[in-house]
Amino acid sequence: MVSVTHNVRFQSKGSPMRLVILDLLRLGLPLVLMFTAVTKWRFDLPIAYLLHVIVLYVIMAGLILWHAPTEFPSPGLGIANRITLIRASLVLPVVPLLFQPGILNATGYWWIIVMSIIAMACDGLDGWIARRSGTSTVFGGRFDMELDALLILALSALVALSGKVGTWVLFIGAMRYLFVMASWLWPRLQGTLPHSQRRKTVCVLQGAALLIGLAPLTSTPVAATAAGSTLAMLFVSFAIDTKWLIAESPR
Repeated sequence: MVSVTHNVRFQSKGSPMRLVILDLLRLGLPLVLMFTAVTKWRFDLPIAYLLHVIVLYVIMAGLILWHAPTEFPSPGLGIANRITLIRASLVLPVVPLLFQPGILNATGYWWIIVMSIIAMACDGLDGWIARRSGTSTVFGGRFDMELDALLILALSALVALSGKVGTWVLFIGAMRYLFVMASWLWPRLQGTLPHSQRRKTVCVLQGAALLIGLAPLTSTPVAATAAGSTLAMLFVSFAIDTKWLIAESPR
């Protein structure tokens, strides 16, 4: 049934899916290729790096097309989701750098930090525009959240690879994915959480802490303290959300 619906949407010249595909091809793809090419050239990375980013983009595009609603409030992805797509063009080139030892040095870390800061600076702008324009969607919120989670996971792994913090720092990036897996086993955790300023603040702080830990100027004790404090806050935040979901879910 889903396949038939998607096929019909693809056939119409002005169909929502066709416009979404155009956004992915005309906006997202050129940007992600540009940022990837510049990174590859700057650090003389192998062609495998470029291929890894392309694979990630294809996977992301496939997930977007699969989960996209039948109709968006505005043509194509809309302004807010396009901003998230621009953020993705900065985030995706960071992820495969985990497998490129040649960039795991002071210069490379600063490069990663700058790309991440730009991506994080745009975070919140997409949501603000969606709310101001009345084009907020569940899809847009999910797209934004999953992109944040991917960046945090990548930064956690990069901090671990830097040697300043033990592998326990990976729990910062893995916490959300562990929570999702727990919800598969315990359906009471699958409820919808209300908007929370506390959750947004913790998200910002964990990104800042990981960037501080990755910075070449940061000492090992400072990096470990920042990561440890963030992990503690994250644990408390998830505990609060878990308690709320259990209390609100039907028994």
